[in-house]
Amino acid sequence: MSQDIDQYANIIEQLKPMIHEPEFNQVLNQVASAIPKEKRFLIKMELMRLARPCTRLIDLRGLVSGKCRSFEHLNKHHYLDDIAIETFERQVRIFGEYTIGVYEAVTNTENNYRVMHKKDQEQAKNEKNNPHKETDTSKTYRAPLLKFGNFAQRDEERMNFSVSIEMFTSQNKSVQATTIDISVNGLKVKTSKEHLLKEGERLSIQFRGLEKEYSLDKRQGIAYVIKNVESARHDQRINLIRQLDIPNPVFDKFFEHFIHGNKRRYKVNLDNTFTAIQNKTYEQYYIPNFASIPVFIDCVDGEYTPRYALANDCNREEIQYWANEIQDLKIGYLLTEDRIKHALSLNKGQQELFIYVFNHINDGKIYFYSATHHELDKRPALKNLFLGFGSRKVSWRIYKLQLTDMVPTQSYRPLSISNSINDNVKKQNQKPSPRLMSRLKNLSYIAVLTNVTDDISTEHYQKHSVKREQLAKLKIFGHPRNKPPAVVTVYRFKYFNQRRETRFLLRTSVKVKVENNVFEGNTEDFSTLGLRVELNAPLSISKETQISLTFPQLQKVTNKFTLSDLPYVIRNVSKDRYVLHLQNVVTDENKTAKRFFEALIKSNRSKLKSFRDEEEVPGIGEALRNIYTENIVNTAFFLSKDASNYIADAAATGVTNNRIYNLLTFQTEPDMVDLYPIFRSNKSQHEFITHTMKTKRPSDKPDMRELFVAFDPSQETTKEAIESAFSEQFTSTEHRREFIAQALQKGQFIAIKVFLGPTGRPDFETMQAELQYVGIYALHKAKALEDQLWNVSGTGDLVDVTDEVLRRFEFTESVILINHKTPPTHKIKQVGIEQLLKT
Repeated sequence: MSQDIDQYANIIEQLKPMIHEPEFNQVLNQVASAIPKEKRFLIKMELMRLARPCTRLIDLRGLVSGKCRSFEHLNKHHYLDDIAIETFERQVRIFGEYTIGVYEAVTNTENNYRVMHKKDQEQAKNEKNNPHKETDTSKTYRAPLLKFGNFAQRDEERMNFSVSIEMFTSQNKSVQATTIDISVNGLKVKTSKEHLLKEGERLSIQFRGLEKEYSLDKRQGIAYVIKNVESARHDQRINLIRQLDIPNPVFDKFFEHFIHGNKRRYKVNLDNTFTAIQNKTYEQYYIPNFASIPVFIDCVDGEYTPRYALANDCNREEIQYWANEIQDLKIGYLLTEDRIKHALSLNKGQQELFIYVFNHINDGKIYFYSATHHELDKRPALKNLFLGFGSRKVSWRIYKLQLTDMVPTQSYRPLSISNSINDNVKKQNQKPSPRLMSRLKNLSYIAVLTNVTDDISTEHYQKHSVKREQLAKLKIFGHPRNKPPAVVTVYRFKYFNQRRETRFLLRTSVKVKVENNVFEGNTEDFSTLGLRVELNAPLSISKETQISLTFPQLQKVTNKFTLSDLPYVIRNVSKDRYVLHLQNVVTDENKTAKRFFEALIKSNRSKLKSFRDEEEVPGIGEALRNIYTENIVNTAFFLSKDASNYIADAAATGVTNNRIYNLLTFQTEPDMVDLYPIFRSNKSQHEFITHTMKTKRPSDKPDMRELFVAFDPSQETTKEAIESAFSEQFTSTEHRREFIAQALQKGQFIAIKVFLGPTGRPDFETMQAELQYVGIYALHKAKALEDQLWNVSGTGDLVDVTDEVLRRFEFTESVILINHKTPPTHKIKQVGIEQLLKT
């Protein structure tokens, strides 16, 4: 790009998707209206140059910091790294083919050595010219805060149209105003702030600007009522709807024809549709990637019963944890009625419990044990025994249980556009069937279960001594097998799924041979191409290692296949080194594993259990998903790529009265959050985000880290008010305890489990009707929005675990209660660490 038009790079990037469209010249003139005509001509010529087809092969080996591999496009092989491949595919979508613009974008990625060298030179030059200039990071990590499901459905099309009107109040006071948009049954207008107008007030309106051109009745006004009043900086915006009790069919017919004949000229108002597309896309990034388990709870005559759970590829392994030896799910053990009632008795915003869990296998049968912190406190003599013994077992878990209320009508999610658009839209806007609503009618709460276990906290609990002669006393925390819990049916929302095939639940013994060593374990689930195995002992082994498996129990049921020394390769290893994700090695000589499991599925299809893909009641999975997205209790966040860096893109939550919300909105503008604490401390950048995004694949479970935050909102700047560190950054337990105590003394301590993983590709199929509608009136905006949403590369969750951490470090319940109070009024007086701890 020449220096003459280098300053217009942003405009050129914005116009790329429009280069082949008939409206290109019109859009160019709109977007670049403030630029001289000769410069506009240069911009057009540059875009035409970038859009010319290209035949050059690209070989980046030795030219970029990434690892290059062969990449095929239209039977031509290029050698690109991951960043270049992503850039190539995105630019081809923009231009529609391989062009010079694609070539130049791919050869100028942020990890290209030439580009990096040029940036270093420019930075050095700037530092030399401005040696005392400090980098302003006050707004670097800010992002818009979304509310999932928060968009309006239009009953009819609105047209952007400005015309002068005169409004008359019930006292016949005249108010001059100007319309912003119009529909047959509604108006949005702006007027001076000097007029005192209120919701519900009735007005009579004369369309003065239209009377000059159209034969409207100048004597009789049109009756409207004020729906709401919005205060703007220099004026006020009034939303009005027609008074249905005072009909005017002649005006209705005129307005209907007027809008239909002019909507392409003045453009339909698309604000709510853009919001809908944006929110739905972020939802689709989040829903397949959250690690929590939403369980939906019935309430009938004051009795609470868990009914349904919502599964995705990230939480299905956690749901499977609750399968017993015959693959019956017993997750209902966690959600006893006493626990639900206890959680509901707590203050709003604090309706949560931490539940400590392990299981024990005896004679091939699985026995589940669990206890909340409240239940353990009632039996102090057994508390340390339970925590010490349970944390030593492979099955140890700590769950956070959060309760939030819901209503079944949240299952209905119409499109943002009117039924009048076409029959397809009308069909998609149909309400859920009575049969479906009958299954949802008693649902009142969602219990969100999140596994917050990590190695550091587990090691902490393992320090409790265990006397084996006392273990029999733990039976009081066991769940009797002769009293099964309520049956929780698992449904999975159908989204674009990156798994190539269904996985079936199967628990059977397996021997894993690594070189000359043999490890024993059990399978958890299987497909024809892979397995998940839980070992009896941890195994330090790297990904891509080839191993062999022997199935002694399965061998007893087949003579046709020899199920020993079958080759598999390790695709992933859990952090605790107990769980292996394996893919079988299929060659012409060895197809035994694949053929055996194909035969097993074929002959046992009715017996094998998988997460429900065929729904008992059509649409129930989507209905539960819609309900959950409107009641998100944690804070979802999203990342996008900017050159070689990952930046804050957006966040979403349904809760605004908790510690994390107060932390993230410190000194931000309305509807914005500041993700500063997870990106950096006041001394240095955290490596967690960059490391996780580089090492994780979209099909992997999200990574999890524990973040300690000291929050003192009495300080003036974010850097002074917030100090954060990940748990593994502390050198010892004593240093962690010291950080917590100092945070409590100065302001507030907050502990957050940060979940993070890369996103897959967005599924625009469910938004096709809305995208097509936007494309009719604003094609360039639709393409720009789509390209922006494609750039979202990571998503995660922020889960508050402050109370569990404070109890772990044995702070008193009074300190925990005080720490819930909102700063800056909350201060704990200067006391020593030992005074804050239990004696």
